[in-house]
Amino acid sequence: MSNFSDSFQEKRQEKAVLRCPFQGEEVPMILRHKDVREAAKDWQKYSSDAPFRVPIPSEEDVRTMRQLPIETDPPEHTAYRKIVEPFFKRAKDPVMINQVETLIGGLIEKALAEDSIEIVREFALPLQSRALTYLLNVAESEADEWIGWGTHVFRDTKAGEAPGVRFERYLRERLAAAKAAPGNDFFSALSSAEYRGRLLSMDEAMGFANLAFAGGRDTVIHTVSSVIGYLAEHAEVLDYLQANPKHIVTAGEEFFRTISPLTHIGRVCQEPSEVHGESVPAKGRVSLCWASANFDETAFEAPLEIRLDRRPNPHMAFGAGAHLCLGAAHARLIVRTLLSQLSHRVESIQLLNAQANREQEGQYERVLGYESLTVCLKQRS
Repeated sequence: MSNFSDSFQEKRQEKAVLRCPFQGEEVPMILRHKDVREAAKDWQKYSSDAPFRVPIPSEEDVRTMRQLPIETDPPEHTAYRKIVEPFFKRAKDPVMINQVETLIGGLIEKALAEDSIEIVREFALPLQSRALTYLLNVAESEADEWIGWGTHVFRDTKAGEAPGVRFERYLRERLAAAKAAPGNDFFSALSSAEYRGRLLSMDEAMGFANLAFAGGRDTVIHTVSSVIGYLAEHAEVLDYLQANPKHIVTAGEEFFRTISPLTHIGRVCQEPSEVHGESVPAKGRVSLCWASANFDETAFEAPLEIRLDRRPNPHMAFGAGAHLCLGAAHARLIVRTLLSQLSHRVESIQLLNAQANREQEGQYERVLGYESLTVCLKQRS
C-alpha cells in the first residue's frame, strides 16, 4: 500500500456507502464521486452545524470551542466566512508569493548542502509553519513556537496537560495581546471583527484561530512529504516538469487528488434520514469520503495512474460546496512552488529511509504521508 493507492475501490464498486465505526459510533461513509459532491452541496440534509463533530474522529476531548466557519451552515457560515476571507486571499498576492518562493528556495538550498534530510520535521513542518506566518501577516519568528507543536496541534502534550491545552493558551494570549495593541495581523483582525453588528466573542475569535492552525497543518505536511516521496521514486518527473513547466499546475492538482490529504469529513443529519439505502438517526453523522471519491473510476479515467497533465480533474481534495476549503489557494501555492523549484534545482532525490503514516480504522486502512522520510537531494548541474 502506497501514498497513492485506492483504499476504497472494492467497497465503492460494491456499494455506495460503507458503515465504519468511529469512537463507538457507526458512521455511513459516502464513497462515490457523484454522491459525495451532491451531499457536500446539500447542507440542508447534511449539516455542518455540529460543534466538534465535523472532523472524524470527533474532537470534543481536544478543543473547547466550535471551529469557525466550518462548523456552521449558511447563512451563518457565509457571514462568518467573509470575516477571514481577506487573509486567505493573501495567497494570491505577489508579495506573499515571493515570500513562499524565497522560503522554499532556502529550504531546498539547505537540503542540497546536507548529506541527508528528514523531510517531515526538518522540511515540511517548518515550510508549513513559516508559510502560515505570511498568510496571517504575523512575524515569521512566531513559527518557532508553532514548529514545536509537531505535525498536529492536538497531539502536542506537556506533563499534566491534555492535548491542545498549550495550543489554546497560545491563541488566547495572542488574541489578548492583539486587542491591547492592534496591528494588521490575523489576531488583530479577529479582535476587532464584527458579526451581525457586534464584536466577535472570545470563543468566536478562538474558533477562527483554532481552525486556521489546525485545518491546514497535517494536511499540508502530508502533501509536501508525499510529493517528495513520489519524486524520490520517480526521478523522471523532475526532468519532465523542468521541460514542461506549463504542467506544474496540473501536476499539483493531480497530487492533491491522489494524496487526498483529508480522508473525509463529517456531516450531521438533523432529522432521521435514508442515505443511499442506509438509515441514519436524527443527529446521526455521515462521512463525505473525499479519498474514495477522488479515485472513482466513473469520474476519473485510469484513476490509479498519476497523470501530470490530467484535464479535467474534478477532484475534491479541498471539498465542495459552501464549505470549500478556505486554505485551498495557500496549499496550491506551496505545492506549485515546491514542484517548480525542485524541478529546476534538483536532479534526483535518493530515498534513504521511509516510515509510512497509516490511518487504520475498523473498515479500511490507508497510507497518508509519512511518520518519517529521509532523503538525499542531488543538485541539478
